[in-house]
Amino acid sequence: MLRVGLDIGGTKTELIALDAGGDKRLGRRIETPHGSYEPALAGLAALVGDAERELGASASVGICMPGTLSAESGLVTNAYSTPFNGKPLKRDLERLLARELRFENDANCFALSEASDGAARGQRVVFGAILGTGAGGGIVVDGRIVGGAGRGAEWGHNPLPWMTPDEYPGPRCYCGRDGCIEQFVAGPALAAQHERATGAKLAPSTIAERARKGDAACADSLARLENRLARALAHVINLLDPDVIVLGGGLSNIESLYATVPKLWRAYTYSASVETRLVRAAHGDASGVRGAARLWD
Repeated sequence: MLRVGLDIGGTKTELIALDAGGDKRLGRRIETPHGSYEPALAGLAALVGDAERELGASASVGICMPGTLSAESGLVTNAYSTPFNGKPLKRDLERLLARELRFENDANCFALSEASDGAARGQRVVFGAILGTGAGGGIVVDGRIVGGAGRGAEWGHNPLPWMTPDEYPGPRCYCGRDGCIEQFVAGPALAAQHERATGAKLAPSTIAERARKGDAACADSLARLENRLARALAHVINLLDPDVIVLGGGLSNIESLYATVPKLWRAYTYSASVETRLVRAAHGDASGVRGAARLWD
C-alpha cells in the first residue's frame, strides 16, 4: 500500500506519495484554500483521490498542519489554514475518504521524517526545531513521536532562559505571554530585533548574508540570534539529552549556526560534556509532508 502525506500550510498544501521503501512516487502542491469550509474540505479529498487514481492504488493518509486537534472536541485549533479552525476536519475528511486518517502537528512530522530517513537517521532520541515564521518543536524516540497527551514539544512557547536585563520581559507573543522563545529565534524575530537595533528593515536571509560578508551591524544581530538559540536548545539538552537536534525552516539555512551554537550552549548545559549534534534537515521543506506519510509506519 502506498503512503500519502498531506501538509496543510498557511499558503500551500502539499501532497506526497511514498512507496513501501520510502521512495517518492508522486508530489503535488496547490494553494491552500481560504474560502468556506465545505469547498476547502472537498478540495483536500479531491487531491487524495486524484493521486490514487493516477497511481492506480489506494493509500494510507497522514496529515500534518500547524496547530492541533483538540483532544476533547476533535476540532482544529491554532491552524494557519483558517477555513479549518474550529471544524471537525478529521471526522469529516475520514467520511469523504472512507478510511481512518492520522493527524499530527507539522513539527512532529518534521522530526519523524528526519529521524526516519533524514539527517537523524539511525539515532534514538531526536529533537526537531523549525525556525521559520514561528519556532516549532518535535520529539521522536525509537522512531515514534512523543506527544504526551497531545500538547507535547511546544518548545517555542516556553520563556527564553537566562534572559539578560535588556531582554526581559521579552516581546509579547501572539499566545498572550511575554518572552516566548519564538519571539527571539524565529525569522520575524531576527528581522524585528535588527530593526530595533539599527532602524533598517531587512529580511532574515539578507541579515545573514551581510553578516557573512562582514557587515558589523548584521553580524551583531546574528550573534544575538546564535546566543539566544544556544540558550533555548540548552534547555532541550538538559531535559531530553537528544542524540541529534535537527533544524528546519528558513533560518536553518544560516550556515554559521551549526558551528557556533554548539560551542555556545556548553555554557548553559548542566553536563560539561555534551554529545548532542546540531544538523540541518536533509529533506528541507518537504520534511513535514514526508513525516505525515510516515505516520502509518
